[in-house]
Parts: sequence; C-alpha cells; structure tokens
Amino acid sequence: MRKISLFIILFIASLVNQVKADEGMWLPLLVNRLNYVDMKKMGLQLTAEEIYSINNSSMKDAIVMLNGGNCSAFMVSGEGLMMTNHHCGLEYVQKLSTAENDYVDLGFWATSKAEELRNEKISASFLSRMENVTDKVLAQLNSGLSETDRDKKIQEVSEKLVMEAISGTEFNAEVKSFFNGNEYYLFVYETFKDVRLVGAPPKALGNFGADSDNWTWPRQTADFLFFRVYASPQGKPADYNKKNIPYVPKHFLPVSLKGIQKDDFTMVMGYPATTDRFTTSYGVKLVLDKLAPTIVNIREAKLKVIKAAMDGSEEIRLQYISKYNSSSNYWKYFIGQKEILTKLKAYDKKKDIENKFTQWIALDPTRKAKYSEAISIIEKANSGIEKYYLSKYYFMEIIKRPGFEILAYANQYEELYNELAAANPNQEKIDRLATSLKYQSTKYFKSYDLETDKKIFVALIQMYYNDIPKDQHPDVLEQISKKFKGDFQKFADDLFEKSIFANKDKVQEFLTKPSSKILDKDPGYRAMASFYAKNKEILGLMKPSELELERGSRLFVAGIMEMEKDKKYYPNANTTMRLSYGKVCDYNKPNGKSYPFNSTMDDLMARYKPGDSEFSLPEKFVKLYGEKDFGRYASNGTVPTCFITNNDVTGGNSGAPIINGKGELIGIVFDINWEATASPIAFEPDLQRTICTDIRYIMWVIEKYAGATNIVSEMKVIE
Repeated sequence: MRKISLFIILFIASLVNQVKADEGMWLPLLVNRLNYVDMKKMGLQLTAEEIYSINNSSMKDAIVMLNGGNCSAFMVSGEGLMMTNHHCGLEYVQKLSTAENDYVDLGFWATSKAEELRNEKISASFLSRMENVTDKVLAQLNSGLSETDRDKKIQEVSEKLVMEAISGTEFNAEVKSFFNGNEYYLFVYETFKDVRLVGAPPKALGNFGADSDNWTWPRQTADFLFFRVYASPQGKPADYNKKNIPYVPKHFLPVSLKGIQKDDFTMVMGYPATTDRFTTSYGVKLVLDKLAPTIVNIREAKLKVIKAAMDGSEEIRLQYISKYNSSSNYWKYFIGQKEILTKLKAYDKKKDIENKFTQWIALDPTRKAKYSEAISIIEKANSGIEKYYLSKYYFMEIIKRPGFEILAYANQYEELYNELAAANPNQEKIDRLATSLKYQSTKYFKSYDLETDKKIFVALIQMYYNDIPKDQHPDVLEQISKKFKGDFQKFADDLFEKSIFANKDKVQEFLTKPSSKILDKDPGYRAMASFYAKNKEILGLMKPSELELERGSRLFVAGIMEMEKDKKYYPNANTTMRLSYGKVCDYNKPNGKSYPFNSTMDDLMARYKPGDSEFSLPEKFVKLYGEKDFGRYASNGTVPTCFITNNDVTGGNSGAPIINGKGELIGIVFDINWEATASPIAFEPDLQRTICTDIRYIMWVIEKYAGATNIVSEMKVIE
C-alpha cells in the first residue's frame, strides 16, 4: 500500500450496519472506554495505560508520523533507530544514489553512525498528547452562522487552542474535525527534522513482485527501510548538524522472534490518511463514475510513456523508477476499487441506509425539524460539485501531482517571482530563495529527462484539452487552437525549447541573476500560472457547494449516530494516530480459492526469475538460500516472509508496525489485498486483508544477507 493523498479518497466512503470487534480505526485516547474489553478477549495482554499514556511511556511514543502523514514509522531502539517501508523511503534512497553508488539496486547499509546519510525534507513527528476540545470549539458557534463564517470561527478558535498548547515550547499542534464537524480534537506533536538513512535492502528485495504483485496475496516482499532520528545535544528537535545526537525515544518496540499462528491477536498503530465512511450514495456515485475512471485513464497514459523510456535507457530507468512505482501503484488501486465497489453493491447499500434514515426521521417531529433537510442538501451539493469535478481532478492529477513535471517545477518559483515583482523587493530574501532553488535544481534535474517529460506532456495535455469543458480551460490552452492550429506536439516543442524550466543550465543561469521579467516571458512559467489561476477560479466556483456538503454531512452523521446511539462509533481516518485490532487469518477469495495466512522464502524462490525486472534476486541472496543459512530466523526449515491479518487499515498506514498482544513487533504493514481497495468505503473482515512483512524475514535480511549486525545489536530481541 503506497502513499495515498487526501484528494484520492475524498469522496469514497460507506457506513456499515454493524461495527465488529476487529473493525475500526480507533483513537488511542478512547481505547480504554470503547475497546479494551473486546481487545482483552481477543488476546491483548497490555493495559490500556501501556498503549496510550501522557504521564508515562507507552506504545504511542514509539509510533511516528513520517513527513506530516505520507507514511507511518516506528522506533525499534533506544538510539533513534526508526523503521518504515522501503516504498516510503525509496525516493530518498534514489536522491542519494549515483551511477557509482546505486543504492536503489544495490541497497545501502551504514556500518556505523558516521556512515549514515543525510536526507533533505524528512520529518519524524511524535504525538505528545491528544485532547477532546469539542466543547471549547462548539461553544463559539451558533446556528445563525453561515457555513463560511462557521469555518472562519472554527479556524479562529483552533488557532487560539493551538497557541495555548504550544506557547513557550518546541512543539507543534493542530485541531482536527471528527464525525464531519460534530467533534474536535487537539493533537500536540514533537517534530524532528534531522533524519538520516541507515539501511535499505536492494530494490529486488524491497520491491519484489513490483507492480504485478500490488494489492495481491500471497506476497514475499522485504518492504522495510531504516532511518535514524537525530536531536540536538539537549535532546530537542533541531535542523541537521554534525553535533546532533541520536534521539532517545520514550518507548521503542521490542522484536519478537517467537512467530505467529492463525487467530493470533494483532494491533496496528499508525497514521491512516483519509476515509469517510459516513458519506451517502451521491459521493459513491462520483467515485464510480468520475474519480476512478479519471485517475486510471490519466495514469495509464503517463505510465505508458515512462515505461517505454525506462525500457530504452538504463539512466532513465534509474531516474524514473520511483516515479513509475508511485504512479503505477494507484493506477492499479483505482482499477481494483471500482471493481470491488461494484461487486459489493456499495451504491445500493448506501441507498438502503438513506432510506432507513428517512423513515426514522419521519417517525418524530423533532427529528424532522432537525434532520429532514440533510439528504436533500447533500444531493444538491453533489450536483454542484459534479459540474467542476473533472476539472478539479485533472488539474490535481496532471498539473499539481504532477503528470508531467515542467509546470509543477515552475510553480516552485512562485515565491521568488512574487518577491522579485514586489513594489519593494527584499534583496536578502531574494538571495536566500535563489540559493535554495539553485541547490534544489541540482537534485531535481538529476531525476529528470526532458524528452520523457515532453512526451508525457503531449499525451496528457491532449487529454486535458479534449476532456475538460472549454469554458473551464485555462487561457494558455487557447494557443493550441490559435497559434499551433491544434498541433499538441508543436505546442510542446515550443514550450520546452523556450522555457528555462526544461534545462538545468538555463535555470542555474537565471538564479545567478533572477528577474521577474524573465519569468513573465517564460512560456513554462506563464503556462503554470494560467493553469493555477483557472484552478483557483474552479475551486471558488465549487466552494459554495462544498460548504453545503459539509453542512448536509454534519447533519446526516449526527442523525445516524442518534439513530443508532447504542453502537460504538469510530471516526473517519484523517492523518491522526489510530489503533486497529484484529487477528492473523487465512484469505478465502470470492471465487472459492483459499490461501494460508503466511508465505515463506521457499515460496519466494519458486517465483525467482533471473534477470526479470520484478522477480529477480541478488546472487548473494540465492546463494544463502541454497546454503540454508537461516539461523535463528528459521521456522519449519525455511524463513517466513510475509503474513496477513484482518486489521482495518488504509493509505498512510504504510510503514506502521503490526504488534502482538504483548506489545512486541511481529512485522510491518505494507499493502492490502485486492478486495481491500474498497476499504475506504466499507470494512469487510471476511474479504479484506492487511499484508505485512514478517519481522523474522526482515531480521534475516539485515543479519545474514546484509551483514549489518550493528543494526541488529541495537534492537531488543525476544526469542
């Protein structure tokens, strides 16, 4: 399961009829009240205080939000050693790689802290505490406020609560909405920005099976990677400095080599990105008819160009492998999601819930006065949103994401342009921005090929031009029909030839003596500005409908929770720490075929294809397997590689630990099965599985394959 952005699952959701013990992404703060009894019955051996505490070290202190929520991570030693997924850190490994030191293909292992590699723009955030501030927020609101004024007031109150929480400290904080605006919680974090690469397996292991295996089971992928978090000599967050020391976490997870069995209790703690399981049939319809087909079609066109370029050049392959994997992952995801949503009859189930809700309202005059408008508000709001839906997501997927890179790169120069064009430019700020951009440009162009990007540009700009209504086109697209007579290739050739953003030397020359006049004339910068201006206009046109959707959804969710007030509810995922619990279990496909809960190195070797881009293995790995040198990591004559559970997870949980009933690490979450692509809509424990790399396989790779005994020696290992 790769990184998943907010826009991808904004409208996907479902409300299930009955919460089951192993369903839900629960706030750790509320586990003692809502879940503890069920968890104990299933096999939990910890106290609730050992899971979440603000006064003593607890399991929550080992869990990390990586880069503000792109992935999860966790601490595995008292010296700042942090584990996450290989796919969560691959882009950083790629940026550190050169032709001489190809860490992507060969892997990287620091044998001492002095050999660890500095990374740019990685952060590790630890939750200090969470607090229910619903009463403090709602006390400042009244029914007479418009949705716009309500949002402003919530932001005002939230900012005040944040400042009260972090004033005089090094912490950062945020207030987030829950249950569609019916509850609010404050989260306080300590965020560290000096994070260094410690160890990464070669891509052949960390991405074994690659695109063919995404969202499938069985798997045999060693999807792990190690960073180390550093702090100031005083143990506080600090920018990179050679004098910084390894961070000492309040808690880290011990490693269990005891193995797992079917029906064993499991927990996942991490930062799931976004779900919205209370939405109505109207939101599901948008996903089925608009969102999924849009993303599949755009990424299919992009991937076709990149694949051809990588097949023809080893240099381009190295430049684009991370980009390709990232884009391919959710291309396949949305194919699966639409298929599974249709099979599950998600739209019909939502309609049934809405009908039940309507009947419940009709039985009581007070309910009618309070909730009768909810569904009609939602219906009207979705109709308004649908008018601009494709335009919004074509921009996000093609321009901002990006599909092609030249315009997204040009957008990085907006702050510099604004300062250059200011009435009274600040030369010190200009120099600082230019220096930073010059440094970043070196890294950017290292992973950029002009001809590949131009081919992607031609393919996607043609889709944008043809599929988006003409009255929603940015002004720059007028050139295609007027100046270039409908020739997309000529349009691209002209832009890429004249824009500085297609050429490293031109960018560096510009940054030596930056001028707003140069950017004013640059076709790449003008095109970027045109697309962004139109998108801002589109978002403005959508805003009234989105605010109405918020109002209708808030009423609907409040009514649903009142209608079934004896049921335990968990909030939608929103990149805040959550706990899910379940068990190790087999996988029975809807077609009747069954698979056991685990896979082994024997299974991996049976799929080994020398020279294959997805199923090849390093020679050393094959040799070690032949020698059967499995050490203490063996089970039944082989090494367990992966296993599955029915824990409730979604995007953002990538890199989260999977933990046994004693609070010990047994593996790392890295994917979900095909049926679980519908999990942002509804959790189906009989169908959906969380896929994890077994910690015994991870330890074998570190010790036996990599020889990185320094890493193993840091961990607390329980045999």
